[in-house]
Amino acid sequence: MRHLAKFMAFGTKILAWYEQHKRDLPWRIDKNPYTVWLSEVILQQTRVDQGMPYFKRFKERYPRLEDLANASEDEVLKLWQGLGYYSRARNMLFTAKYIHSELGGEFPSSAKELLQLKGVGEYTASAIASICFDEVVAVVDGNVYRVLSRYFGESLPINSTEGIKAFKELANLVMDKNQPGDYNQGIMEFGSLQCVPVNPDCSSCPLQNGCNAHSTNRVTELPLKLKKTKVQTKYFNYMVIIDSNERIVIEQRKGKGIWNGLYQFPLLETSEKATPFQIEAHIKTFPYINEYELSLYNQEAIIHKLSHRKLHTHFWIIQLNYPIEKAIPKSQLTNFAVPVLIANFLKAFKIY
Repeated sequence: MRHLAKFMAFGTKILAWYEQHKRDLPWRIDKNPYTVWLSEVILQQTRVDQGMPYFKRFKERYPRLEDLANASEDEVLKLWQGLGYYSRARNMLFTAKYIHSELGGEFPSSAKELLQLKGVGEYTASAIASICFDEVVAVVDGNVYRVLSRYFGESLPINSTEGIKAFKELANLVMDKNQPGDYNQGIMEFGSLQCVPVNPDCSSCPLQNGCNAHSTNRVTELPLKLKKTKVQTKYFNYMVIIDSNERIVIEQRKGKGIWNGLYQFPLLETSEKATPFQIEAHIKTFPYINEYELSLYNQEAIIHKLSHRKLHTHFWIIQLNYPIEKAIPKSQLTNFAVPVLIANFLKAFKIY
Protein backbone atom coordinates (compact mmCIF):
# COMPACT_ATOMS: atom_id res chain seq x y z
CA MET A 1 0.00 0.00 0.00
CA ARG A 2 2.85 2.36 0.79
CA HIS A 3 4.25 1.80 -2.72
CA LEU A 4 0.83 2.47 -4.26
CA ALA A 5 0.49 5.69 -2.29
CA LYS A 6 3.96 6.77 -3.45
CA PHE A 7 3.07 6.04 -7.07
CA MET A 8 -0.15 8.07 -6.85
CA ALA A 9 1.57 10.95 -5.06
CA PHE A 10 4.25 11.05 -7.74
CA GLY A 11 1.78 11.73 -10.56
CA THR A 12 -0.13 14.30 -8.51
CA LYS A 13 3.04 16.21 -7.65
CA ILE A 14 4.25 16.18 -11.26
CA LEU A 15 0.94 17.64 -12.46
CA ALA A 16 0.95 20.32 -9.74
CA TRP A 17 4.51 21.32 -10.58
CA TYR A 18 3.74 21.40 -14.31
CA GLU A 19 0.71 23.64 -13.83
CA GLN A 20 2.92 26.16 -12.07
CA HIS A 21 6.11 25.94 -14.15
CA LYS A 22 5.22 24.88 -17.71
CA ARG A 23 6.78 26.93 -20.45
CA ASP A 24 4.70 28.79 -23.00
CA LEU A 25 5.66 26.78 -26.08
CA PRO A 26 3.95 27.18 -29.49
CA TRP A 27 3.12 23.47 -29.88
CA ARG A 28 1.13 23.60 -26.63
CA ILE A 29 -1.41 26.11 -27.96
CA ASP A 30 -3.72 23.32 -29.08
CA LYS A 31 -3.71 19.56 -29.55
CA ASN A 32 -3.04 19.62 -33.28
CA PRO A 33 -1.21 16.34 -34.01
CA TYR A 34 0.67 17.87 -36.94
CA THR A 35 2.12 20.61 -34.72
CA VAL A 36 2.97 18.21 -31.89
CA TRP A 37 4.53 15.71 -34.31
CA LEU A 38 6.59 18.44 -35.97
CA SER A 39 7.91 19.62 -32.60
CA GLU A 40 8.72 16.09 -31.44
CA VAL A 41 10.66 15.27 -34.61
CA ILE A 42 12.68 18.49 -34.40
CA LEU A 43 13.38 18.11 -30.67
CA GLN A 44 14.75 14.57 -30.96
CA GLN A 45 18.45 14.90 -30.10
CA THR A 46 17.92 18.67 -29.81
CA ARG A 47 17.32 21.03 -26.86
CA VAL A 48 14.25 23.26 -26.90
CA ASP A 49 16.28 26.47 -27.21
CA GLN A 50 18.13 25.05 -30.22
CA GLY A 51 15.05 23.56 -31.85
CA MET A 52 12.67 26.50 -31.39
CA PRO A 53 13.97 28.56 -34.37
CA TYR A 54 13.70 25.48 -36.61
CA PHE A 55 10.17 24.75 -35.42
CA LYS A 56 9.10 28.32 -36.16
CA ARG A 57 10.70 28.25 -39.62
CA PHE A 58 9.07 24.92 -40.52
CA LYS A 59 5.68 26.01 -39.18
CA GLU A 60 5.88 29.28 -41.11
CA ARG A 61 6.96 27.57 -44.35
CA TYR A 62 4.63 24.58 -43.94
CA PRO A 63 1.70 25.65 -41.72
CA ARG A 64 -0.30 22.51 -42.59
CA LEU A 65 0.60 18.88 -43.16
CA GLU A 66 -0.47 19.28 -46.79
CA ASP A 67 2.13 22.03 -47.28
CA LEU A 68 4.94 19.84 -45.96
CA ALA A 69 3.71 16.87 -48.00
CA ASN A 70 4.09 18.93 -51.18
CA ALA A 71 7.65 20.04 -50.38
CA SER A 72 10.77 18.66 -52.07
CA GLU A 73 13.52 16.86 -50.17
CA ASP A 74 16.04 19.56 -51.07
CA GLU A 75 13.77 22.25 -49.61
CA VAL A 76 13.28 20.34 -46.37
CA LEU A 77 16.98 19.48 -45.99
CA LYS A 78 17.95 23.10 -46.57
CA LEU A 79 15.52 24.27 -43.88
CA TRP A 80 16.82 21.51 -41.58
CA GLN A 81 20.46 22.48 -42.12
CA GLY A 82 22.40 22.61 -38.85
CA LEU A 83 20.11 20.33 -36.82
CA GLY A 84 22.03 17.15 -37.65
CA TYR A 85 20.68 13.59 -37.86
CA TYR A 86 19.30 14.37 -41.32
CA SER A 87 17.47 11.05 -41.55
CA ARG A 88 14.89 12.67 -39.24
CA ALA A 89 14.11 15.26 -41.92
CA ARG A 90 13.84 12.68 -44.70
CA ASN A 91 11.60 10.44 -42.58
CA MET A 92 9.47 13.43 -41.64
CA LEU A 93 8.91 14.32 -45.29
CA PHE A 94 8.15 10.70 -46.21
CA THR A 95 5.59 10.42 -43.39
CA ALA A 96 3.94 13.73 -44.29
CA LYS A 97 3.48 12.55 -47.87
CA TYR A 98 2.16 9.18 -46.67
CA ILE A 99 -0.39 10.66 -44.26
CA HIS A 100 -1.52 13.15 -46.87
CA SER A 101 -1.89 10.66 -49.74
CA GLU A 102 -2.74 7.40 -47.97
CA LEU A 103 -4.54 8.47 -44.79
CA GLY A 104 -6.50 11.42 -46.12
CA GLY A 105 -4.40 13.87 -44.15
CA GLU A 106 -5.52 12.43 -40.80
CA PHE A 107 -3.02 11.30 -38.17
CA PRO A 108 -3.61 7.87 -36.57
CA SER A 109 -5.01 8.34 -33.05
CA SER A 110 -3.35 5.46 -31.18
CA ALA A 111 0.28 4.87 -30.27
CA LYS A 112 0.16 1.45 -31.91
CA GLU A 113 -0.96 2.92 -35.24
CA LEU A 114 1.42 5.86 -34.99
CA LEU A 115 4.32 3.44 -34.57
CA GLN A 116 3.70 2.24 -38.11
CA LEU A 117 4.73 5.62 -39.49
CA LYS A 118 8.28 5.99 -40.76
CA GLY A 119 10.54 7.74 -38.29
CA VAL A 120 8.06 7.49 -35.42
CA GLY A 121 9.39 5.52 -32.45
CA GLU A 122 7.74 4.61 -29.16
CA TYR A 123 8.48 7.94 -27.53
CA THR A 124 7.05 10.07 -30.34
CA ALA A 125 4.04 7.77 -30.78
CA SER A 126 3.28 7.91 -27.06
CA ALA A 127 3.66 11.69 -26.97
CA ILE A 128 1.27 12.31 -29.89
CA ALA A 129 -1.27 9.71 -28.71
CA SER A 130 -1.40 11.04 -25.15
CA ILE A 131 -1.20 14.77 -25.85
CA CYS A 132 -3.50 14.90 -28.86
CA PHE A 133 -5.84 11.95 -28.31
CA ASP A 134 -5.73 11.41 -24.50
CA GLU A 135 -4.49 7.82 -24.79
CA VAL A 136 -3.15 6.52 -21.47
CA VAL A 137 0.38 5.66 -22.58
CA ALA A 138 3.54 6.97 -20.95
CA VAL A 139 6.43 8.67 -22.71
CA VAL A 140 9.98 7.69 -21.87
CA ASP A 141 12.79 9.97 -22.98
CA GLY A 142 16.09 11.03 -21.40
CA ASN A 143 14.35 13.38 -18.99
CA VAL A 144 11.86 10.73 -17.90
CA TYR A 145 14.58 8.13 -17.40
CA ARG A 146 16.46 10.52 -15.13
CA VAL A 147 13.45 11.51 -13.01
CA LEU A 148 12.20 7.94 -12.55
CA SER A 149 15.65 6.51 -11.89
CA ARG A 150 16.43 9.06 -9.21
CA TYR A 151 13.04 9.15 -7.52
CA PHE A 152 12.51 5.38 -7.36
CA GLY A 153 16.19 4.44 -7.06
CA GLU A 154 16.12 2.27 -10.18
CA SER A 155 19.68 1.17 -11.01
CA LEU A 156 19.12 -0.74 -14.24
CA PRO A 157 21.10 0.86 -17.12
CA ILE A 158 18.69 2.98 -19.14
CA ASN A 159 20.31 1.89 -22.43
CA SER A 160 20.06 -1.85 -21.72
CA THR A 161 17.26 -4.08 -23.03
CA GLU A 162 16.21 -4.97 -19.49
CA GLY A 163 16.36 -1.34 -18.37
CA ILE A 164 14.32 -0.02 -21.29
CA LYS A 165 11.56 -2.54 -20.58
CA ALA A 166 11.57 -1.90 -16.81
CA PHE A 167 11.43 1.87 -17.15
CA LYS A 168 8.59 1.66 -19.67
CA GLU A 169 6.59 -0.48 -17.25
CA LEU A 170 7.36 1.86 -14.35
CA ALA A 171 6.45 4.92 -16.41
CA ASN A 172 3.04 3.47 -17.28
CA LEU A 173 2.47 2.41 -13.67
CA VAL A 174 3.07 5.82 -12.08
CA MET A 175 1.52 8.12 -14.70
CA ASP A 176 -1.68 10.03 -14.02
CA LYS A 177 -4.38 8.15 -15.93
CA ASN A 178 -6.87 11.06 -15.94
CA GLN A 179 -4.59 13.61 -17.61
CA PRO A 180 -2.10 11.58 -19.64
CA GLY A 181 -1.12 14.40 -21.98
CA ASP A 182 -0.43 16.94 -19.24
CA TYR A 183 1.31 14.33 -17.11
CA ASN A 184 3.65 13.30 -19.94
CA GLN A 185 4.50 16.89 -20.75
CA GLY A 186 4.88 17.56 -17.03
CA ILE A 187 7.43 14.84 -16.32
CA MET A 188 9.45 15.76 -19.41
CA GLU A 189 9.38 19.41 -18.37
CA PHE A 190 10.33 18.46 -14.82
CA GLY A 191 13.41 16.62 -16.08
CA SER A 192 14.30 19.48 -18.38
CA LEU A 193 13.98 22.29 -15.83
CA GLN A 194 14.11 20.83 -12.31
CA CYS A 195 15.70 17.37 -12.21
CA VAL A 196 18.51 18.35 -14.58
CA PRO A 197 21.51 16.12 -15.35
CA VAL A 198 24.13 18.14 -13.47
CA ASN A 199 23.75 20.02 -10.17
CA PRO A 200 19.95 19.83 -9.79
CA ASP A 201 18.47 22.13 -7.14
CA CYS A 202 17.18 19.42 -4.81
CA SER A 203 16.42 21.96 -2.07
CA SER A 204 13.52 23.38 -4.10
CA CYS A 205 12.33 20.03 -5.51
CA PRO A 206 8.74 19.05 -4.62
CA LEU A 207 9.74 15.37 -4.90
CA GLN A 208 12.66 15.64 -2.49
CA ASN A 209 11.02 13.88 0.48
CA GLY A 210 10.26 10.70 -1.46
CA CYS A 211 13.34 10.72 -3.72
CA ASN A 212 15.49 7.64 -3.25
CA ALA A 213 18.55 9.17 -4.92
CA HIS A 214 18.39 12.20 -2.64
CA SER A 215 18.00 10.16 0.56
CA THR A 216 20.85 7.78 -0.40
CA ASN A 217 23.11 10.49 -1.83
CA ARG A 218 23.09 8.98 -5.35
CA VAL A 219 21.77 11.95 -7.34
CA THR A 220 25.02 12.25 -9.31
CA GLU A 221 25.14 8.48 -9.97
CA LEU A 222 21.69 7.98 -11.46
CA PRO A 223 20.60 7.13 -14.06
CA LEU A 224 23.12 4.46 -14.97
CA LYS A 225 24.24 3.85 -18.56
CA LEU A 226 26.22 1.13 -20.26
CA LYS A 227 29.47 2.34 -21.76
CA LYS A 228 29.09 4.00 -25.14
CA THR A 229 30.40 2.64 -28.41
CA LYS A 230 33.99 3.67 -29.03
CA VAL A 231 34.23 6.89 -31.01
CA GLN A 232 35.86 6.46 -34.43
CA THR A 233 38.30 9.04 -35.77
CA LYS A 234 37.93 9.98 -39.44
CA TYR A 235 39.97 12.29 -41.65
CA PHE A 236 38.01 14.36 -44.18
CA ASN A 237 39.71 16.28 -46.97
CA TYR A 238 37.42 18.55 -48.94
CA MET A 239 38.48 19.73 -52.41
CA VAL A 240 37.31 23.32 -52.89
CA ILE A 241 37.62 23.56 -56.69
CA ILE A 242 37.32 27.15 -57.96
CA ASP A 243 37.45 27.89 -61.68
CA SER A 244 38.51 31.07 -63.50
CA ASN A 245 34.96 32.46 -63.27
CA GLU A 246 35.01 32.10 -59.48
CA ARG A 247 32.57 29.22 -59.68
CA ILE A 248 32.77 26.24 -57.30
CA VAL A 249 32.20 22.51 -57.65
CA ILE A 250 29.77 20.79 -55.28
CA GLU A 251 28.18 17.37 -55.38
CA GLN A 252 25.43 15.49 -53.59
CA ARG A 253 26.50 12.98 -50.97
CA LYS A 254 25.21 9.50 -51.77
CA GLY A 255 24.91 6.27 -49.81
CA LYS A 256 23.67 5.40 -46.34
CA GLY A 257 26.36 7.19 -44.32
CA ILE A 258 26.19 10.51 -42.53
CA TRP A 259 24.74 13.50 -44.38
CA ASN A 260 23.20 11.37 -47.12
CA GLY A 261 21.46 13.64 -49.61
CA LEU A 262 23.26 16.81 -48.52
CA TYR A 263 25.71 18.69 -50.73
CA GLN A 264 29.45 18.99 -50.21
CA PHE A 265 32.74 19.65 -51.92
CA PRO A 266 34.41 16.60 -53.49
CA LEU A 267 35.72 14.57 -50.57
CA LEU A 268 38.69 12.32 -49.92
CA GLU A 269 38.50 10.27 -46.71
CA THR A 270 41.82 9.02 -45.33
CA SER A 271 42.82 6.84 -42.39
CA GLU A 272 45.18 9.51 -41.06
CA LYS A 273 46.12 13.10 -41.86
CA ALA A 274 46.51 13.38 -45.63
CA THR A 275 49.74 14.51 -47.23
CA PRO A 276 49.91 16.91 -50.21
CA PHE A 277 51.10 13.92 -52.27
CA GLN A 278 47.84 12.05 -51.47
CA ILE A 279 45.79 15.10 -52.37
CA GLU A 280 47.67 15.58 -55.65
CA ALA A 281 47.12 11.91 -56.52
CA HIS A 282 43.39 12.29 -55.84
CA ILE A 283 43.12 15.45 -57.94
CA LYS A 284 44.47 13.50 -60.91
CA THR A 285 41.30 11.37 -60.82
CA PHE A 286 39.16 14.37 -61.80
CA PRO A 287 38.84 14.33 -65.62
CA TYR A 288 38.02 18.05 -65.82
CA ILE A 289 41.20 19.19 -64.04
CA ASN A 290 44.63 19.55 -65.62
CA GLU A 291 46.65 22.56 -64.47
CA TYR A 292 45.87 24.04 -61.06
CA GLU A 293 47.27 25.74 -57.96
CA LEU A 294 46.89 23.88 -54.68
CA SER A 295 46.86 25.41 -51.19
CA LEU A 296 45.73 24.24 -47.77
CA TYR A 297 43.10 26.53 -46.24
CA ASN A 298 43.52 25.40 -42.62
CA GLN A 299 46.82 24.07 -41.27
CA GLU A 300 45.17 22.87 -38.07
CA ALA A 301 42.40 20.32 -38.52
CA ILE A 302 38.85 21.48 -37.85
CA ILE A 303 37.41 19.01 -35.34
CA HIS A 304 33.76 18.10 -35.81
CA LYS A 305 32.23 15.70 -33.28
CA LEU A 306 29.30 13.41 -34.04
CA SER A 307 27.71 10.78 -31.83
CA HIS A 308 30.17 8.01 -32.73
CA ARG A 309 32.66 9.83 -34.91
CA LYS A 310 35.26 12.52 -34.57
CA LEU A 311 36.09 14.19 -37.87
CA HIS A 312 39.45 15.85 -38.51
CA THR A 313 38.78 18.09 -41.47
CA HIS A 314 40.97 20.01 -43.90
CA PHE A 315 39.88 22.16 -46.82
CA TRP A 316 42.18 22.15 -49.85
CA ILE A 317 41.76 25.07 -52.26
CA ILE A 318 42.23 24.06 -55.91
CA GLN A 319 42.38 27.17 -58.10
CA LEU A 320 41.92 26.73 -61.86
CA ASN A 321 42.81 29.29 -64.52
CA TYR A 322 40.10 28.04 -66.88
CA PRO A 323 36.31 27.58 -66.64
CA ILE A 324 34.64 24.21 -66.15
CA GLU A 325 31.02 23.30 -66.83
CA LYS A 326 30.63 21.31 -63.61
CA ALA A 327 31.06 24.36 -61.38
CA ILE A 328 28.22 26.63 -60.18
CA PRO A 329 28.22 30.33 -59.23
CA LYS A 330 29.08 31.09 -55.60
CA SER A 331 25.78 32.93 -55.24
CA GLN A 332 23.87 29.70 -55.81
CA LEU A 333 25.54 27.80 -52.96
CA THR A 334 23.04 29.15 -50.45
CA ASN A 335 20.30 27.23 -52.27
CA PHE A 336 21.78 23.85 -51.33
CA ALA A 337 21.50 22.02 -48.02
CA VAL A 338 24.99 21.35 -46.68
CA PRO A 339 26.38 19.89 -43.43
CA VAL A 340 27.08 22.52 -40.77
CA LEU A 341 30.79 21.77 -41.24
CA ILE A 342 30.55 23.02 -44.85
CA ALA A 343 28.29 25.93 -43.91
CA ASN A 344 30.83 27.17 -41.36
CA PHE A 345 33.59 27.02 -43.96
CA LEU A 346 31.50 28.94 -46.50
CA LYS A 347 30.96 31.69 -43.93
CA ALA A 348 34.65 31.82 -43.02
CA PHE A 349 35.60 31.80 -46.70
CA LYS A 350 33.19 34.73 -47.18
CA ILE A 351 30.91 32.90 -49.61
CA TYR A 352 27.79 33.05 -47.44
